[in-house]
Amino acid sequence: MTEEIIDSSERRLYNWRELWRYRELFYFFTWRDVKLRYKQTVLGFAWALLQPLVMMTIFTFFFGKALNIPSQSIPYPVYVLSGLVIWNFFSTGLTGAAQSMVGNAPIINKIYFPRLVIPVSAVLVSLFDFVIAFVLLIVMLVWYQVPVGITALLYWPLAVVAVVVATMGLGCGLAALNIKYRDIRYVIPFMVQILFFLTPVIYPMSMIKYPVLKYILVLSPAYAPVELFRIPLTGVMPDITLVSMSLISGLVFLIVGILYFRNTEDYFADYA
Repeated sequence: MTEEIIDSSERRLYNWRELWRYRELFYFFTWRDVKLRYKQTVLGFAWALLQPLVMMTIFTFFFGKALNIPSQSIPYPVYVLSGLVIWNFFSTGLTGAAQSMVGNAPIINKIYFPRLVIPVSAVLVSLFDFVIAFVLLIVMLVWYQVPVGITALLYWPLAVVAVVVATMGLGCGLAALNIKYRDIRYVIPFMVQILFFLTPVIYPMSMIKYPVLKYILVLSPAYAPVELFRIPLTGVMPDITLVSMSLISGLVFLIVGILYFRNTEDYFADYA
């Protein structure tokens, strides 16, 4: 029987080879969380369709009709749903990842495996919901006869990659903070709500008249994925500078989040 000594001081960057060896755990944790999310529910996976559908209806009535918010030449319900599909990925993935380490405390205390598997798997659960909601978006596009440009083959995968990066970075950082400072669980809902209104999900960025405010808003890592995802639908190219700033913001959050997670994971068992 061999004994393996794990010393984080010997490797400051994350051990990606070790993470690959435990790749089957991604499937295990992801599918387990998917089943737990919809366990003992009447509608089951239909909740992944119902939530964006209800929110789309509410925003269409109050913002699209009452306030007459512009929607870049496409029907407002499609405009809102295209933003919600990406936003729900970000918000549910961020919330799930932030709470994942606390929720898996019994496992952390018993066996060793790369802890990064847990928050990343929580993000992958949101990817499952995204695929279901994406089907609803396709139905809406057909219903409203909205043409989709060939650029969707480029921008839709790019938007998904961008939102995964943004969600994973913030999620890993908050997961590490939450296991030590349990106040984080109360901060997350407020932070998500604030980010929702700072991200152009239900309104176009063209409504913002102050350039300085635009530069502040695009620091949200969710801005670029939403804008990239809408390009094939609206045919409107966003400001490349603003999109680049948001993409850089997401990349910075990813690096900082994973590094902080890596440098604190040795103490997770003590705080869990």
